[in-house]
Amino acid sequence: MSNHLINETSPYLLQHAENPVDWYPWGEEAFARARREDKPVFLSIGYSTCHWCHVMAHESFENGEIAALLNRHFISIKVDREERPDIDGVYMAVCQAFTGSGGWPASLFLTPEQKPFFAGTYFPPASRYGSIGFRDLLRTVADKWERDRTKLLHSAEEILGQLAADGPAAEEIDRSRIGEAVTLFSRSFDRKYGGFGEAPKFPAPHNLLFLLAYSQLRGDPRTLEMVTVTLTQMRKGGIFDHIGYGFSRYSTDRYYLVPHFEKMLYDNALLIMAYAAAYAVTKDESLRDTAEKTAAYVLREMRSPEGLFYAAQDADSDGVEGKYYLFGYDEILTVLGAEAGKKFCAYYGVTPKGNFEGRNILNRLHAKSGKDACDDLLPRLYEYRREREKLHLDDKILTAWNGLMIAALALLYRVTARQDYLSAALTAQHAVETCLMENGRLCVSYRGGRRTGKGFLDDYAFYAAALLGLYEATADSACLEQAKACCREADEQFRDADNGGYFLSGRENERLVLHLKETYDGAMPSGNAMMACLLVRLSQITEEPPWKQAAEEQLRFLSGESKPYPAGHSLYLLALLLHDHPPDRITVVPADPAEAGEVRRKLPLYAQVTVLDGPTGEYRLLDGKTTYYVCRRNTCLPPANTL
Repeated sequence: MSNHLINETSPYLLQHAENPVDWYPWGEEAFARARREDKPVFLSIGYSTCHWCHVMAHESFENGEIAALLNRHFISIKVDREERPDIDGVYMAVCQAFTGSGGWPASLFLTPEQKPFFAGTYFPPASRYGSIGFRDLLRTVADKWERDRTKLLHSAEEILGQLAADGPAAEEIDRSRIGEAVTLFSRSFDRKYGGFGEAPKFPAPHNLLFLLAYSQLRGDPRTLEMVTVTLTQMRKGGIFDHIGYGFSRYSTDRYYLVPHFEKMLYDNALLIMAYAAAYAVTKDESLRDTAEKTAAYVLREMRSPEGLFYAAQDADSDGVEGKYYLFGYDEILTVLGAEAGKKFCAYYGVTPKGNFEGRNILNRLHAKSGKDACDDLLPRLYEYRREREKLHLDDKILTAWNGLMIAALALLYRVTARQDYLSAALTAQHAVETCLMENGRLCVSYRGGRRTGKGFLDDYAFYAAALLGLYEATADSACLEQAKACCREADEQFRDADNGGYFLSGRENERLVLHLKETYDGAMPSGNAMMACLLVRLSQITEEPPWKQAAEEQLRFLSGESKPYPAGHSLYLLALLLHDHPPDRITVVPADPAEAGEVRRKLPLYAQVTVLDGPTGEYRLLDGKTTYYVCRRNTCLPPANTL
């Protein structure tokens, strides 16, 4: 038996294609039936590597009795939040308004006109401990739909009215937001274990990138310490996969020991950026090693035949969260032998008692940082683990997340001069044009040879960031022109000409019950913040007035948005920092063109760099040696052989 999801491409929807629930994908067919049969809609939003989505599916959506209730009283719709961030954005805002918090799975009840009248997240199948179970909730909602529908409709109109209210007006740029954010981060910084606040701790690499830039552009060593302590602790903790590399989504504890084990492409892309940038500033080899090991994981396990990157790996194996990553003490001794196994266990904190439910999460929290001393033993455990358990791979390819990964590889190339990173980035960029563009416009996702959906703001903003990153890595003017074209398309489709900023969905996308602008940085930076960074960088690279005007308008818009909580807008504040501290323009003439990559690797992170193939009429070698031409704030310095 299968339902209406059977022909979808999303791995998440396909996971539910054989549920007894008569699921529909989001679309007119489902809502038309709801209107025709005068039934409310049950909307379930999640993603394929979400642990609690799996739990609710097994407990409720595979349960015959609950499925019968859904099929009798509701029209049920399943949405992959990663393919439809617009739907997720609207209804997650609703969920937060109803409950004060959000998360996945999101569970909402709508009218046939898509208006929400009740929302929550995970519900257990049966009521317990004073909390309503999903079975009883379905009966209650069905009864109220029949007997007291007016109250439900009033609730829907009220919540939509609140959410549709205008945001803060654009204002003159308030630069005090930068200092306020630094103060907020300083107050919440965990000096002993790194990170910010109490558990759970999310990596939020864009916060670290802001603090790193602040440390360099404002000369503040305190913020550099926040960055390096946090990055070091995350690498030592169990949130980092010491066998196969890469980072899990977040830590459930203060110490970065016990992660939520799913691995997301966007987290790893942003963390590569953070570690690479921190290495460029500090020259700490352990930071470079972490960036490169994370890239090795992505290139080995997350790359498609086309050279693009898959979305995520699941936390669960055989229905058990983290099972793939956990080891017993004796198990390791059996695989590696007694002598090598004991050495390995001592190095990675593995004990007979275990540190997580009787098993062990490998970590280096008990030790000083430094290069791994047991690297030669890792391949044996890696292959053993691959044979022992299987991980579900969400193999859809998302434009926005691929944009972040391409940008990360371009930055990693800049700071390491390793050609394989640049090659992988260029291959992926060309594959985006082949697989994820249609008639010159971006699509949301690609899987099994099929493109899905017209691109949203994040798709254009993050892909433009990839193109600009490639330009900064290669000085290829074609990449710069493509980045400019991508930003112009974003401006055409998503910009709010009346009130400033950019909507998440645009002229090509479906109109929903709310038209959202996302400005707050969550697990990923917002599309509006990324546009601010792009426009600032384009204004500085091109020195063209239209880009300068666009950058300042976007900075004014986000100044108003960031007022309530500046630390939640760190990428916008990074854009503002870069706007206020124009980069040095450095043109390099290498004495040996073969050394161009190595020359680039040694240049300052926050400079605008051009490395020439050789001398030109304007740029010559001084004394036959590599020569630097530096311009700073409209003043050009004499050519020199050292920076």
